[in-house]
This record gives sequence, C-alpha cells and structure tokens, in this order.
Amino acid sequence: MTNQISSEQRNRLLRWASTASIIVALVLVLTKIIAWWLSDSVSLLASLIDSLMDVGASMINFFAIRYALKPADDDHRFGHGKAEALASLMQSFLIAASACFLMFYAIERIAHPRDLTQESIALSVMAFSLVLTLSLVAFQRYVVSKTKSSAIAADSLHYVSDILSNVAIIAALVLSVYGYVEADAYIGIAIALYIAYSAYHIAREASDLLLDKELDEGVREQIGEAVMSVDGVYGYHDLRTRQSGGATFIQLHLELPDNMPLIEAHSIADRVEKRVKALFAEAEVLVHQDPKSIAPTEHD
Repeated sequence: MTNQISSEQRNRLLRWASTASIIVALVLVLTKIIAWWLSDSVSLLASLIDSLMDVGASMINFFAIRYALKPADDDHRFGHGKAEALASLMQSFLIAASACFLMFYAIERIAHPRDLTQESIALSVMAFSLVLTLSLVAFQRYVVSKTKSSAIAADSLHYVSDILSNVAIIAALVLSVYGYVEADAYIGIAIALYIAYSAYHIAREASDLLLDKELDEGVREQIGEAVMSVDGVYGYHDLRTRQSGGATFIQLHLELPDNMPLIEAHSIADRVEKRVKALFAEAEVLVHQDPKSIAPTEHD
C-alpha cells in the first residue's frame, strides 16, 4: 500500500529531486577534478568518473521525469510514465560503461604503480563529497517513499554506491599515507565491481517495468482482499496488474449472481473500484462483471 499524495505533490517532489541531483553531481565533479589532479589517486579518479556518470544520468532523469509527468493524450492513452523506466535503463548503461573504464584504469595502475600526492586535500574533498551525497540520498529516499518513482530510485541507488565508494576511497587514501600505495588501485577495482552490480540491478528493475511485470504477490493479495470485502461479490478472476511511472493499472473480472440486475451489478463494480483505488495514490481500475455460472473453476 502506498502513501497517499496528490498528483501535484508527486510532480513537485519529482522535479525537486531531479534538480537537486544535477546540482549535487556538478558540485562533486568540480571538486573531485581538482582533488584528482593534485593527488593522482586511482580511487579518487573512480569517484570522479562515477560523478561524471551521475551528471549524465541526472540529466537523463531531469528530462525523462518531465516527459513522464505529461498527462495522457490521444497518442498515449495510458500516459507517459514508462519514460521513467527508460531513463533508468539508460542510466544502467552509463554506469556499466564507467565501471569498465575504471576497471581497465585500475589494472594499468597495478602494473605501473605511482605514489600519491596531496593526500590531505583529497581526503578533505572526499569527506565533503560524503556529507553532500548522504544529504542527497536521504532526500531521494523520502521522495521515493512518497512517489514510488523508478527513475529517482535508480538515481538514489547509484548515489548509495557513491557513498560506499567515498568511504572506500577515504580508506585507500589513509592507507597510502602509511605506505600502502597499492591499496588505492585494488580498492578502485572493488568499486568498479560494485558499480557494475548496481548497473545490473537498475537494468533489471527498469526491464520489469517496461515489460509490465505483475505487482508483488503481497500487493495482489491486498487487492483480492479489497475486492472480496464488498458485499455481493462471489469471487474474482483474471486479476492483472502493472506499474507505469506513478500510476498503477489493475484489471479483474468480478463473479456476481446470474440474475442480478445490471444496475445493481454496476453499483457493486463501482464499490469494488473505490476499495481498490484506496490502496494506491494513483490507480486505473478496470472491472468486468461475469455471471457466477460462467466463471472459471480456477481462480487467482
């Protein structure tokens, strides 16, 4: 069951989150360019590359979310919500590409090690990055809890990987101060592997939305309970569900008494729709009425 907010509130939160993501990514890129130039750290370069990917991903989100928020029209009767999932899929490709580049760079540094310089400046930059990224992720988590946006969820996921990367990079820089220079490249490889895993996770979630995967079984059970709570309903079958952006689409067949007047069947169907819509902030519910005698013997 989702938190109930209006479409206007959801749209406003999504716009704020996408804008904040771009601003944070740009600030982090500028500071990390300076720190990497001074320190020549592989792990810091890893964080810089990730932040550059964040800028690209956040820009994709910025425009995709605004397109997804457009109301349904004659050519897109179900709305534009899947633009969010498309943005998430594009993000996963960008993130995977950055992981590959970082992996090759770290391997080259292992083969040709070099001492780091200006570790104190690099440490200060990474501490700043950590605090700023933590603040952004906290806001994104709040927005996702209210809007269920796949695009913001994907954005938040790779910023979470940034947090872990920042902690690992700080550890690598501290180790280099004590003479363990090789730790920098090896931690860079570990970060690259984690970034690649994040890309896979984002791509899988986006694909589920684009391919109209059914909602979780627990949610489907809640829908069934709401349907059966309406007086006059004998049963239901052919329950179908999918998610598109902030909208949930639900279809089902009601089983009603054979000789029930059409006006009464219509009234029951209306009550079922209201009960089901109460579970979701935004829902499109389509109910078909079937006589009990022709209902299938196997139900959902």
